[in-house]
This record gives sequence, structure tokens and C-alpha cells, in this order.
Amino acid sequence: MEPVAKNILKGVLVLELLGLAGTYLLYYRLDSSQDFRYKMNQRCPSILEVYYKSNEWAGVHGKRDRDQEQWLSHKN
Repeated sequence: MEPVAKNILKGVLVLELLGLAGTYLLYYRLDSSQDFRYKMNQRCPSILEVYYKSNEWAGVHGKRDRDQEQWLSHKN
């Protein structure tokens, strides 16, 4: 391979690894903090919806319901 092609390939791999790491960190924060999930619900609910759906597909049910119950009880 030419040196330019190798550099481009390395750059693409680095970007993909950074994207994967960022996705994992976002999932970890969402999974470990109900307060963070509440902030994401306010700022970007579509990301939170993907989080809930991925958990439901993995067989983890009830997080959405628990969050909504907790958030409604704090409003009162």
C-alpha cells in the first residue's frame, strides 16, 4: 500500500475507535446515573430512547418505568 493510503486507513481506524469509546462512555453514564438520564431526557430524548430500546432488546426491562415513576414523584 502507498504511504498516503496507510495514513488514511490509520486515521479511519482511530476515528472509529474514538467513536466506539465515546459510545461506551455515554452508555455507561446513562446506565449508572438516573440523574444523567433525566438530563438527557430534557436535552436529547432521542438518545435516551435508544438507550431504553437497547436495554429492552437485551432483556433488561423496567428502567424506563422506574425512571418515569421517580421523576413524577419528584415533581410533586
